[in-house]
Amino acid sequence: MEQITPANVSGLCNGIYYGDGSVKDTEISSITTDSREIMPGGLFIAIKGERTDGSRYIMQTYNNGALCCISERTPQECLENGSVPEGCAFIQVSSCYQALKDIAAFYRTACGTKIIGITGSVGKTSTKEIVASVLSEHFNTLKTQGNFNNEVGVPLTLFRLRREHEIAVVEMGISEFGEMERLSSIVKPDICIITNIGQCHLENLGDRDGVLKAKTEIFTSMAEDGTVYLNGDDDKLSQITEVNGKKPVFFGTGSNCDVYAENIIPKGLEGTSFDAVTRDKRITVNVPVPGKHMVINALAAIAVATDLGMEPEEIRRGISRFKPAGGHGNIKKTARFTIMDGCYNANPASMKAAIDVLSDVETYKTAIIGDMFELGANEKIMHFDIGAYAVQKGIDCIICAGTLAKQYADGALAMNKEHNVLYYKNTEELLKILKSIVKDGSSVLVKASHAMGFNKVIESLENM
Repeated sequence: MEQITPANVSGLCNGIYYGDGSVKDTEISSITTDSREIMPGGLFIAIKGERTDGSRYIMQTYNNGALCCISERTPQECLENGSVPEGCAFIQVSSCYQALKDIAAFYRTACGTKIIGITGSVGKTSTKEIVASVLSEHFNTLKTQGNFNNEVGVPLTLFRLRREHEIAVVEMGISEFGEMERLSSIVKPDICIITNIGQCHLENLGDRDGVLKAKTEIFTSMAEDGTVYLNGDDDKLSQITEVNGKKPVFFGTGSNCDVYAENIIPKGLEGTSFDAVTRDKRITVNVPVPGKHMVINALAAIAVATDLGMEPEEIRRGISRFKPAGGHGNIKKTARFTIMDGCYNANPASMKAAIDVLSDVETYKTAIIGDMFELGANEKIMHFDIGAYAVQKGIDCIICAGTLAKQYADGALAMNKEHNVLYYKNTEELLKILKSIVKDGSSVLVKASHAMGFNKVIESLENM
């Protein structure tokens, strides 16, 4: 890792250096907060988490080849014999979390890679995946793994950067004011993409105006000559006329956008085809994942790729190879069901988008939906509205699980008291009866906030 040595790390973190002075200027090979992932010559940052204290594993990481360890505790407290092993270094810091961010901010600048920062209420991960899929057709591209999008995950993504990477696509998620500003100061994005402004984390952010304020903190540390790409279909984002003295690039379905879609042809669960119209090109593409929201995500990728000089055929190929991350709308077919996996997370906008996709299939339609969290004072009303929406969209069977999910059932029955609606208090109760209530041949949407554990519902359906 370029310019990352025990000496530099100690200086960056205002740390106290212990151990072998001869390794001070040795280049560190990798950085991790997981002792199980230490590589020879690597740096282990011993973060204290909710479940375990990383300092308990310092000797284990040295034994597995670590060059250096960082901890808030002194060597006497961390090491078995009170001394640092020969050929190794130890750095004591006041905060491992801050050290993680300080090292990441320095390393990002040292690498000099062009970075695309992606945020928004819905579709961050899918947009990250499709942007990376397209750009990989032309550039050596690094992307965020899974959902490593917070103040620990983003630094760990940056630590994977190497000299050969030309572009990095970094997902950036937040739940409170100030968090995005901190992430932006680490990432210093050259390009910013905001997917939309929806109803999420309202317990901390208040309303959509609060969400807009929090998300647009991504601009605070972006490159002076950076470019911003915004969803022009979003009523909040479309009002932004200038960022750092430069007009944003808008993508969307309206011809008022700089990059927009025409001739949109839904193909059920097989995806959507459309013509993407840019300033000087028309590109016909096929998105292999269903939903209007996936068209919007693809347009973001097309807008960025076009400005970076990619050819239409490269763009077409990258979109056709796009695969969503697990739990983000990927389709799974079994002998009995077609499953839409949305178990990673949920809010009102993403729930409605998923119901829209399910409503377009020709088979029997079953929605298994669970609680949406962090919606604030109006959470019950939002759940009630989703239940009513599912009936309006023609969903044949609505299966609800969770405390708040009772409102789904109430909303659905308020629309039609004879509708096929089932309610269970929690995921465990649902799992006990699941095998007997899902109709063979159904297309099944499974969606809830991550803490509901609906991945178990997916596993159960797959094993039926």
